[in-house]
Amino acid sequence: MKAWRLQSAGGPFALEDVPVPKTRPGAVLVRMQAAPVLSYMGDVVAGRLSATYRFPGRPFTPGTNGVGTVTDVGAEVYHVKPGQRVVLNPHFVANEVTGDPAQMLIGLTAISPDSGPLQADWPDGAFAEYALMPASVLTPLNADIALPPERLAIFGKFAVPFGGLTEIGLSAGETLIVNGASGYFGSAAVLLGIAMGAARVIAAGRDAGRLAEVVAAAGSRAVAVALGGDPAKDIAALREASGGGAHAAIDLVGRATDASATLAALRALRRGGRLALMGSMTAPLTLAYGEVMVNDWTIRGRFMYPRDAIARLMAMAMSGVLNVSAVNIGLHALADLPAAMQAAAKMRGLDAVVLKM
Repeated sequence: MKAWRLQSAGGPFALEDVPVPKTRPGAVLVRMQAAPVLSYMGDVVAGRLSATYRFPGRPFTPGTNGVGTVTDVGAEVYHVKPGQRVVLNPHFVANEVTGDPAQMLIGLTAISPDSGPLQADWPDGAFAEYALMPASVLTPLNADIALPPERLAIFGKFAVPFGGLTEIGLSAGETLIVNGASGYFGSAAVLLGIAMGAARVIAAGRDAGRLAEVVAAAGSRAVAVALGGDPAKDIAALREASGGGAHAAIDLVGRATDASATLAALRALRRGGRLALMGSMTAPLTLAYGEVMVNDWTIRGRFMYPRDAIARLMAMAMSGVLNVSAVNIGLHALADLPAAMQAAAKMRGLDAVVLKM
């Protein structure tokens, strides 16, 4: 089969001929059909993020989410069958009875300090014609789901904000602020907030043009607020747009070096409001103890999403409440991954870049 192989962070990266993986207990072999390309994948491969992303100790195939068809299953796999289409979730957590199980993102990075052995067993991701995956990271699709592979491959764009919105218990009829709404995951969070029944979703960010596109796709219950960087003005604009204060907010800013927008979203919450932190901001989030206490705020960090997120999102999409067709997908062949990574680095809002095998 053909597979992209990275020797090490910043090292040689090439499409190679390699053996098709053999199944083993707990494993499922998937013939890949499509895989999304993260906006920062080029930086990951080039080694520019090596302080954050930890790779296997040998050459490996990158690539996180995706969709494909099962061709073989190993022993101790009970529900996934050959011939089924499945969606890949890269977040793999050791299935053992322990307080803090090892976890990793397959095809991207180790996470917990003890995830080295986990990563050694499952080093390879989705940028290949075949992928060997643990059964627990696969969501089988019903045969009547007629979405094309490239559309199925981008459900991870929605799954990440779904993790945050379920973590803070977004309820129908509430008002939601999405900070970073002009970004990859933030734009999806706006559509998702509408799908989950929010009475109003405030799409907040600095790119007014992209915010307008996202709000147009979301419909009449969404409103854009372009942030200018003046904390007092941004808080006032968000509070006005949310009718005096929002019930909930989700922060999805990517690699921000300034916490002002995140703090504006927090301070635009009403008493008892909840904030989910799911971005990758590098600046400290400085808060006064008394301010949090007096306002009864709940601030929750959330990494990734529940194991059943893809199935739940699929049901929302097939029922028509989640508008996945609003995502603008740019397609590339597997061999064109370098060009796809360049295109992904330029993604904004509802854009997505997908490899189609």
